[in-house]
This record gives sequence, structure tokens and C-alpha cells, in this order.
Amino acid sequence: MLGLLFIIIIIGVGTLIFLNTERFGKHPSGERLLKIEQSSNYKNGSFQNLNDTPMLTEDVSYSKVMYEFLFLAKAKEPSVKIPSVKTNLKALKANENVLIWMGHSSYFMQLDGKKILVDPVLSGNASPLSFTTKAYDGTDIYTTDDIPEIDYLFLSHDHWDHMDYKTLKKLKPKIKNIITGLGNGAHLEAWGFNPEVILEGDWYDSFKFEKGFEIHITPARHFSGRGFKRAKTLWASFVLKSPSATIYIGGDSGYDTHFKDIGNKFGPFDLAILENGQYDEKWKYIHMLPGEQIIAATDLNTKAILPVHSGKFTLANHNWDEPFVNITDEENRKDFKIITPMIGEQVNLNDSLQQFKDWWNLK
Repeated sequence: MLGLLFIIIIIGVGTLIFLNTERFGKHPSGERLLKIEQSSNYKNGSFQNLNDTPMLTEDVSYSKVMYEFLFLAKAKEPSVKIPSVKTNLKALKANENVLIWMGHSSYFMQLDGKKILVDPVLSGNASPLSFTTKAYDGTDIYTTDDIPEIDYLFLSHDHWDHMDYKTLKKLKPKIKNIITGLGNGAHLEAWGFNPEVILEGDWYDSFKFEKGFEIHITPARHFSGRGFKRAKTLWASFVLKSPSATIYIGGDSGYDTHFKDIGNKFGPFDLAILENGQYDEKWKYIHMLPGEQIIAATDLNTKAILPVHSGKFTLANHNWDEPFVNITDEENRKDFKIITPMIGEQVNLNDSLQQFKDWWNLK
């Protein structure tokens, strides 16, 4: 018994030490916490979704989810190398309006002369342990060395597959402005970022910049947390308005009424970037199920959809290519332009006729 107790104590102490390493960031405190406590979206010590949002659906337990993921999972990862095309981000012409998807929810945009980066995860995995949640072969083609100076970095929330400690630490000298939800600056300051470049906001806060750029922080239906504590920082989507385009940056979100509200307030949109992957009926409130992207796009009143949150990491039990097959159904293509580039392929934002291959068909 003493031996077992000793082992439990060692595991407990080791876990505590691990959870306090730099990669986990810091919870908001001081003036930042005081500002958070004034938010109407913060109640009883945590941020809340606009509508009731259980993490799991009724009659589903975390033990059941873990058992199914470990022992009943379907074959889901690609068996061959994912194809890609590596666009040189530093060689783009200044007048080009382009988007480069980097897999999962990471992408680069050059828009009206500004360089933009969203949720960059370029370290090869999406978890606090480097040997877990690894990127598929062929998907991790960009490194921080390939990234030019960034005018606007968007961070939608602090989950590991969106806020990557290793990537952000290396990108720090290249970042001019960071736009994110309330509280996330605590992580960034702990990692050495100058607080003057961090622009935190609540849902429906707005920032105006030079040359006609506007950024609005908007709601999402999700949650946050890098350790055991949840909802201490705000998760968000964004509306980006430039002189030539209005773009919705979706982050992670289950379907809800906020899409309609955002569409009414800021639409129509030239492009909506929406999560499309890592879904399951068991957590349908925090990630959209197949088909809900089209409903959300209709609510937003957008011309085109870029589906993300797939193609690089396995975080659910569906086959890795299933999100692409579903979103590109002919019925969906009739109503919206579905933009499905390979990782690294240049999307020309001013070319409504640009076509993309079904690159996920690896047979």
C-alpha cells in the first residue's frame, strides 16, 4: 500500500509540475481579470456561450468518449503522403490578394497590402506532448522561417490546435498586432509578447486601423482552456473588413443563432472561413456537423466558403477525408463557391472562377 501511495504521489507531483510549464501559459489576473469580470459574457468565474452549450450531448460520458476513441475508432488517417504546393509567401507581389491554407485552421492572407495570419500551428503536432496529435505526412510544409512580417495575427482561442506555443514563440519578432478574445493576452505576455501589440476584446468589440481596415470580434459557440480549467479566456470569431473585401474568420464553433446575427450586422460576406471537421454527434454543440456549414453560410450571406479544421490532425473518429467529401457535394456547390485548395496552394481572392482539384482523393 505504501508503494502504491508513493507512486500516486509521484504521478500527482509530476503532473502538477508539467501543468505549470511555460507551454500552458497563464490564467488572466490583475487588471486583465478586472476587465474580464465586467464582461456580460463572464458569469460565475467563467465565460459563457450565448445559449446553453453542453460539452457533450445528453447521455454521453467522457469515459464513453475516451473508450470509443481508443478502442472503437474507425480507420481514419491517410495512408499516403498528403499532396501540397508550397507558395513562397515572401515573394508575393504587393498588389496580390491571396489566401494560403496551411492545414487544419492555419492560414495566411495578403489583402490590400496587409499580411494576415490566423491560428498558426507549425510545430508538427497539436498538443502539449510532442509525440501526440501529430500532423499527417506531407501537411507540415511551412515553418516559422517561411512566414513574413505579419500586420495582423488572429488567435481565435487558446486550444492547442489553434494557439501553438512553439510557433508563437518563434514568430514573436514578426508580429505587429495580435487580435484575440479577452484573457488570451495573459498567455502571450507569459511567452514574452509586448502587451502593446496585443488587442484583446469582447464579442462585438471593434478595432479600426489605417487604410480602411476594420476588425470586429464576434461570437462563437465553443469553449477554451489549455489545462484542466475551462472558459477562463474568451473564444471568438472575427469579421475582417478591408477596402476590397469582407471576410468572416470563423474559429471553432457549433451552429447557433450568432451566425444569423453576424450576417445581419456585417454581411454580406465575400468569403466565410468555417470549421469543417473534428465533429461528432456526441459533441454537436461545440463543433458543426456535416451540412451545418451550409446553413451557417446562408445565415452569414456569403458568396464563398473556405472549409477548415480538417486535413492535418486527427481529433475525432470520422475518416480524415470525410469533411471534404461532404462539403463538396454537388448540392452545396450549386449554392456556394466551395474553395478547397491543397495545403500551400495559392487562392486568388479576386478570381471567382478559380477551380480546385479533389486532391483528397488519393486512390
